Amino acid sequence: MTAGIGTITLRSGRKIPTLGQGTWLMGEQAGLRGQELAALQLGIDLGLTLIDTAEMYGDGAAEELVGDAIRGRRDDVFLVSKVYPHNATRSGTIAACDRSLRRLKTDRLDVYLLHWRGSIPLGETIEAFQTLKSAGKILDYGVSNFDVDDLDEAAQTAAGDEIAVNQVLYNLKRRGIEWDLLPLCRAEQTVVMAYSPIEHSGRGQSSMLGNKVVKSIATKHEATPVQVALAWLLHQQVVVIPKASSPEHVRENAAAATIQLTTEDLAELDKAFPPPKKKVPLAVI
Repeated sequence: MTAGIGTITLRSGRKIPTLGQGTWLMGEQAGLRGQELAALQLGIDLGLTLIDTAEMYGDGAAEELVGDAIRGRRDDVFLVSKVYPHNATRSGTIAACDRSLRRLKTDRLDVYLLHWRGSIPLGETIEAFQTLKSAGKILDYGVSNFDVDDLDEAAQTAAGDEIAVNQVLYNLKRRGIEWDLLPLCRAEQTVVMAYSPIEHSGRGQSSMLGNKVVKSIATKHEATPVQVALAWLLHQQVVVIPKASSPEHVRENAAAATIQLTTEDLAELDKAFPPPKKKVPLAVI
């Protein structure tokens, strides 16, 4: 196991690993299944025991892939999945969760998230989450792509004070949440989970990982630009879920947990990627 992968305590008292594995776009190509399966299993071996997926990813194919990857190792894994907004009625959420559990070949999710806001009242979804929690099918619940106003609204619902996680787009280039959303989540003990931690598009990745400051810091630490970007996020005390479908990338991601950025490193990164100076709309992919 790679040393240095820490945990954050959820408001329920349970611990969530700070570095895990994302699965967006995995499970969609039959020819890549073996490689993706091996990558997920290697990640678990290296301590990347948090796996994030969703019913949306490949219309369930990613969940099926994860189910195969964790066979016989469910107790070693912290499993997160998400419900589509259009499925998020009282009965729809419960049915969607049951389908996800079947695909994942497990009896429980560690965290179940509403993937993004839809037209269904939040109170209805959270009521379903409570039902699932009471049944032991989910251990904690949360939301994804929620800004401050969304969280404030959710907090007014019955059991809205049990929202454990908010999964949002956050990385060196997308720091808008630091203005108000990240402070709010910290104040309310809602753990922020950062998706697309090294950007999603090729252009976005190039402008981040090819930045001269990032490359210089990587050289200083005998690391890669990817590892610097991930280490920076880990320093923010958030959960980070990079996707990797090859052994090389899995090892690269896991080793990011060993990098300790200095005060000077952090100051240089702030200059290269300035924090927000005003409220900006929540970035979403």
